[in-house]
Amino acid sequence: MVCLTVLIWVWADLAQDDRLPLSDVRIRVAKSADPSLWVNFIVEGADPNLQTTVALDTVVLKGPAARISEVKGRKNRGALDLNLFLVPEQEGLASAETHTVNVLDFLRKSDVFRNLGLTVESCQPQRITVQTQKLVEQDVAVECVGIEQGQVATLNPSSVTAYVPKGKTLRAKIMLTPEEQNVAKIAPVEKNPYVELTSALDQRREVATKVKVSLAPAQNVLTDRLVSASYGFCLSENLQGVYRVTLDKDTDKTKLLAIKVRATEEAFAAYQKAPMQIVLYIKDEDAHRTQWPAEGEFVFAFPLDYVRRGDIEANQAPPKVKFMLEPIILSPTPEPELYPSDLGRDEL
Repeated sequence: MVCLTVLIWVWADLAQDDRLPLSDVRIRVAKSADPSLWVNFIVEGADPNLQTTVALDTVVLKGPAARISEVKGRKNRGALDLNLFLVPEQEGLASAETHTVNVLDFLRKSDVFRNLGLTVESCQPQRITVQTQKLVEQDVAVECVGIEQGQVATLNPSSVTAYVPKGKTLRAKIMLTPEEQNVAKIAPVEKNPYVELTSALDQRREVATKVKVSLAPAQNVLTDRLVSASYGFCLSENLQGVYRVTLDKDTDKTKLLAIKVRATEEAFAAYQKAPMQIVLYIKDEDAHRTQWPAEGEFVFAFPLDYVRRGDIEANQAPPKVKFMLEPIILSPTPEPELYPSDLGRDEL
C-alpha cells in the first residue's frame, strides 16, 4: 500500500506542468523559390539593419514535467536544434511590402515545438517586422578578389546577369582559394560568382552563370601612390617677363603638394624626379581679363613615355585654383655718370 502511494505521488508530480525558458531560439528567412524576392527582418540598431536571421530574447515552453526534463537534457547535451525557418510563401510574402509577424502564433505553428510535445506559452519580442523587396535582373561586371599581388585575372565572361536591388550598382565577385589560384595559373578555373546585397556575410547570393578565371603575371601593375609634388606656371613668350602669376590668398596649397596617382614602380620614380608634377598653363588671352581672380586647372606633367605605355595615370581630379596676373614693373635704367677724370682722359 505504501509503495502504491509513492508511485501515485511520483506519477502525479511528473504529470504536473512545468516550464522551460529558452534564450537561443533563432528565426531564419528560408530561401525563396522566387529569385527576385528579397526578404529580411528589420532589426533596429543593427548595421546593416536588414538581417536574414533574428534572435529571440526569450521563449517559454510549457508541458509535463517529465517531458520538460527530457527536453532540458537534450538541450544540455547540445542535441536540441532551435533554428526555425520563416518560409516567405507560407507567410504570403510575394510582393514588395512591410509585414508584421506575430511571433507567438508563428512559434506555436512550428513543427519544431510540436514535435517536442510542448506548448509555447510566451515569447519576447512578441512581434517582428519583415521587409520584402523585389530585385531586378541586370548585367553586372565580374571581378576577382583576394588574388596574389602581381597577378592579373582574366574573366570569361566578364559580366553576368544577377538579381540586385533597383538603383544599385553592384559587382559580382569571385574569390579563389590559394589552391584554386595555383591551378588558375596553369588552366582556367570555373566558379560561380556572387553578389553582396549588403555587407553581411549571409547576404551573399550566388549567380547561376559560371565564370572561367585565369591568372597571369602582371606586366604593368598599377598601384595607388601618393606623390610629393611641386607645381609651376607656364607662360608664353609674350607674357614672360611681363607678368608674374600669383595664386589667390585662399588657395589651399596642401592640395597642390600631394598628388594621387596609379603607377608602376618605375613610372612613379620617374614622375617623382620630374622638375614639376603639375603645371598651370597661362594663355595670352588671360592678360586681357578685366575681372580677377581667374580660374584655372593644373595639368599633370606625367613623363610621356610612361603615359604611352599605360604605366601611370591620375587617381584624382586635376587641382583647380584661382590666380591673378600681376604686371612686372621694371626700374628705369640709370643714365651713366661722367667723372672729371674720365673727361680728362678723353680729351687727351
